[in-house]
Amino acid sequence: MYVVEPSPTVAVPVTTGGEFPVRRIYCVGRNYRAHAIEMGTDPDREAPFFFTKPSDAIVANGATIPYPARTEDYQHEIELVVAIGKAGAAIAVGQALDHVFGYAVGLDMTRRDLQMIARNAGRPWDMGKAFDHSAPCAAISPVGQVGHLANGAISLEINGELRQASDVSLLIWNVAETIADLSTYVALQPGDLIYTGTPEGVGPVRRGDHLVGKVAGLTDLVVDIAR
Repeated sequence: MYVVEPSPTVAVPVTTGGEFPVRRIYCVGRNYRAHAIEMGTDPDREAPFFFTKPSDAIVANGATIPYPARTEDYQHEIELVVAIGKAGAAIAVGQALDHVFGYAVGLDMTRRDLQMIARNAGRPWDMGKAFDHSAPCAAISPVGQVGHLANGAISLEINGELRQASDVSLLIWNVAETIADLSTYVALQPGDLIYTGTPEGVGPVRRGDHLVGKVAGLTDLVVDIAR
């Protein structure tokens, strides 16, 4: 018997029907060269690194999300999301894609001022990255429907203005390499999501903004920031 009511399972719709139950959310930091440079780091010397968000940070496609507390610099980061459908640890790169259930468009919403304060002080990023409503995600397209996405345009528009534009082929660590590396730290399980990193052009969002994120071949992600 539980002494408090357990939280409901967080799930993301699947384009072919049903829902994908979210277990954990892993995010890859600075995984596009141009974004790493705009953040003031050297991508040629950096192995992949990871941070996490809670599963209940997921935001449904089409939702309106509140402007978060304790920030004056709330920023967008458009990302390709990988949904894991098969468990594994210490996965070889050559077998990594066998563990992918599907792909989606996601946003890694960031309280940039809090993240930078933490980074500069050598502290965890949690309050800048792992807060409520920080992981919008569109419907997941299964591999059987869309194949594996080795390339394809990725972009974000705000109020009809293009803010981020790149190609997923420019990931420093591609999907298979990312899965393989992450699986040496943790055992991946069905229900895990991996936000694979954002291209250049990150910047602030404001109250009332309308965001449309795209990855070629996947369902668009649409969210609004509450006024």
